[in-house]
Amino acid sequence: MSLKKLSVLLSIVMIASMVLSACATPAAPAVPQVVTQIVEKEVEVEKVVTQVVETVKEVEKTVEVVKEVAAEEYTTPHPILSDVRVRQAIAYCMDRDALIASVYDYVDDPEGLIMDSPWPKTHWVHSEDYDFPMYDPDKGKALLEEAGWHEAGGQRVNDKGDVLALKFTTTNAAFRQTWGAVFIQNMAACGIQILPSYVPASWWFGDTTGLARRDFELGAYAWVGQTEPAGRTLYACNQIPLPSNNWEGQNYMGWCNQTASDAVVRATNTLLRDDRVAAYDIVQKEFAKDVVSIPVFQRAEAEAWSSDLQGIKSDVTEYATTNLHEWALADGSDTIVIGMTQEPDSMLALVSSMAAQRLVDRPAKGVIVSQYDYDFQAVLQDGLSTIESGLATNDTVEVNAGDKVYNTEGDTVELAAGVSVFDADGNTVEYDGSGTVSMKQLKVTYKLQDYTWSDGQAGSVEDIKLGHQFDCDRDSGATTFILCDAIVDVTFADDALETTVTYAPGYQDPTYHLFPFSLYPSHQVLSDGRNLKDVPAAEWLTLPEIAETPLSFGAYYVKEWVKGQSMTLAANPYYWGGEVKTPNVIYTFVADTNQAVAQLLNGDVDFLDSSTLGAGSEVKTVIDAAKATGAVTYNILASSTWEHIDINLFVK
Repeated sequence: MSLKKLSVLLSIVMIASMVLSACATPAAPAVPQVVTQIVEKEVEVEKVVTQVVETVKEVEKTVEVVKEVAAEEYTTPHPILSDVRVRQAIAYCMDRDALIASVYDYVDDPEGLIMDSPWPKTHWVHSEDYDFPMYDPDKGKALLEEAGWHEAGGQRVNDKGDVLALKFTTTNAAFRQTWGAVFIQNMAACGIQILPSYVPASWWFGDTTGLARRDFELGAYAWVGQTEPAGRTLYACNQIPLPSNNWEGQNYMGWCNQTASDAVVRATNTLLRDDRVAAYDIVQKEFAKDVVSIPVFQRAEAEAWSSDLQGIKSDVTEYATTNLHEWALADGSDTIVIGMTQEPDSMLALVSSMAAQRLVDRPAKGVIVSQYDYDFQAVLQDGLSTIESGLATNDTVEVNAGDKVYNTEGDTVELAAGVSVFDADGNTVEYDGSGTVSMKQLKVTYKLQDYTWSDGQAGSVEDIKLGHQFDCDRDSGATTFILCDAIVDVTFADDALETTVTYAPGYQDPTYHLFPFSLYPSHQVLSDGRNLKDVPAAEWLTLPEIAETPLSFGAYYVKEWVKGQSMTLAANPYYWGGEVKTPNVIYTFVADTNQAVAQLLNGDVDFLDSSTLGAGSEVKTVIDAAKATGAVTYNILASSTWEHIDINLFVK
């Protein structure tokens, strides 16, 4: 009903009220016939009023229904970007080589940085059998013509005279403004007008602004790739942020391709690698066909070292010093010096996320599993505990109300009415409070090789028990307990370095095959006479024996830490992996990258990792020195962080 009709009805209500008021006012002594007429008129008026009120109620109901069925924000197709030909044209018109050259002018061959998929070319999940639109401006222009956008005076217009103009939003960081400017030139060459908006990162990545509210047409930012590809929150249909779901999810494009969505859900709900590769292959093919997001390039990372230093194993998913025990100087020196612009905050890895900490921790505490080439390798762990190896099972079980389950939100809860879980087939099911649900349940046995601590004490199953006890203690300082909460049972072998963990039904983390706990020396007696295993978790971070000079099962141990200056490592004489190539290592802390590079070129330090050297102008200084003198060597890596442009398929 229109507002005009509603206004008329309300006027009738007002007139009826006035009639009632007039009829209710005594005007003369009572006369039976007159009274009867008046009463009859009152009844008629009451009927009119009742009808009007009922009509108003119907109007209210109608208005309420209209509110319920009204289209919500970002469900209206974008008038330009909803056309796949336009999206493909944008991809064809983008010269990635030129974008890379604008920010990394020292990269001779940009091919190694170019992205053509949501996953890097060196990732085990990357598909070769698909065709994402790459630089070919002639194809781009042809697609624009086909889509009805004709060239006119250096720009493109449609038959209505509308100009092909799109807003491009990204952060105001100089890095993105630099390659963004080249992107704008690329688009202009194809007749696409780009209207840039360089905004503060706090707005672009805010909880209630920018990306979180899909407030963009073309939006540039970076994702950090992982060894386990994941991708469900990015590409599944039910992960599109909308007002109706409280803006949950990271599918900012609004992309709902059911084939791709089903495939990415399947990929993240099966633990067999062959099945996951097949599912991700489908996702990538649909991604390339629909062009809802354009991968641009991986960011560059650089490492540099003395040309006399041998054994460096550079990798984007593993810290350089993981194989420090294999490093050696050509002159046979017994000491390697590593320069770092950051200093570790603690040697307790559970509460630290610093790259500087890991660069020391890996060689000086020990490595259970390494992570080279976007994959995992067992080191101290005695083989990865995969289903294929027979060390893990993933059986279908029937779950009842009150049982612990892992829900679709990523939390371990009791099964009750309203709880959503993934059933054994990977479907989302909301439990109605009765009956059972078939779900997958992981049970995994983890084994370690024999090892000895740097004080000469043999490792024991008690170390594994202490690792579980501390890592899962709410007072440990850990920032997440997802894994710990998902454990419903854990047992430890009596005479072997072995533990078996049973997880809550529904917990299907693809890293299930990695040893789940840290190792701590359960035998260690502290300077105050207490045994480490008896010390409350809340005190561990302040214990020098843990936070500064911990015992090690790795190739080295921390011999001395002079805060603000250096850390000295010495070879662990009991290292289970054998004798190290160089017995002493010194980490020296320098003020900034320029100083670090100067010390490398002067021969005062032997190695600079990527977190110290970075990817700025200092890299060019190293490259020039390498070419001029040959005294230093460098390596430029395609990092796991990659730039891309999302395309919003809908408007507000």
